[in-house]
Amino acid sequence: MKRYILPIALIAAIAGWTGCRHTQAEDTAATTFVLSDTMMASIKIDTTVIKPVESELRLSGKVTPDMSKVLKLYPLVSGYVKDIKVQLGDYVKKGQVLAVIQSGEIAGYDKELSQAGSDLAVAEKGLKVAQDLYKSQLSTEKDVVNAEGELNKAKAEIARLNELLQIYRKGSGSTSIVTAPISGYVIEKNINNGMELRSDNSQHMFTISELDDVWIMANVFETDISRVKEGYPADVSTISYPDRLFHGRIDKVYNVLDPDTKTMQVRIRLDNEGMLLKPEMFASVLLRYREGTEMPAIPSSAVIFDKGKNFVMVFRDKFNIDTREIKVAKALNETSYISRGLQPGDKIISRNQLLIYDALND
Repeated sequence: MKRYILPIALIAAIAGWTGCRHTQAEDTAATTFVLSDTMMASIKIDTTVIKPVESELRLSGKVTPDMSKVLKLYPLVSGYVKDIKVQLGDYVKKGQVLAVIQSGEIAGYDKELSQAGSDLAVAEKGLKVAQDLYKSQLSTEKDVVNAEGELNKAKAEIARLNELLQIYRKGSGSTSIVTAPISGYVIEKNINNGMELRSDNSQHMFTISELDDVWIMANVFETDISRVKEGYPADVSTISYPDRLFHGRIDKVYNVLDPDTKTMQVRIRLDNEGMLLKPEMFASVLLRYREGTEMPAIPSSAVIFDKGKNFVMVFRDKFNIDTREIKVAKALNETSYISRGLQPGDKIISRNQLLIYDALND
């Protein structure tokens, strides 16, 4: 039987009541089952109500960045890493320099740009000569048109090379500057000083992500797939912050199974206030959902377990209190769902009921 340590005043109150019960055994039953005013003040009465049956499902997963806010940076030119300005985990602002790459390609473009400048000067001079000769009727209009074409070609080449160097973020000399395209955290770094890079390499240099909000990617076993749906509320806990819950909702169900683990993933989006949640953290997810049925429900604190059975104290008035056996179909947090023994509207005692139970049943 469940036992509780009760205040001395309550014990005295119930003792007085039970003493009255023994000394007045010849009186009517109505007199025997009267609660004192002190005892009435110490109990709590709740009403049986019909509630939707809720269930829980626990999932495991991990913290990942919001992939719509993740950018991977690849080398645009070949060369070697001359200088790295940031480290893994650093916060960077948009436009901040991440690394400097010494590149022969940049040197080649510089040389081409210098030659294009010379060609432009020659083309400008050639056009002026052609125009002067045309005015003196010593050349034809076609010669002027050809000279204008050469000038336009030289200008286009300079524009092309300048655009390329801008794309490759030319620095001083033959260097290429790698800058952050967005503000965020460096969550991956795959280069070191002196490392050779190739522009056709599939390996990225950096990954930058905003972490103002993150995803929880949770795994769902095949047996539980029918129990998860978009929109379900989710409470997320982590090993790093065991006393704190992060609240979110399932915003996407991935309707495919991993061929190795045979699990399906669901995504929960969380606001990451204070940047507490870090990518790759382990996460435990608690889902609460309604089963689609309704049952009588009472506070779990009202249930008395004794001799392998569950009981409640049904209260009509202080002269009329019954012990009633019930069947608990499910207990979830502070609510017990009752499949037998109670009807909606039944009043039950949910505080200090064990004291009354002992007095009536010992």
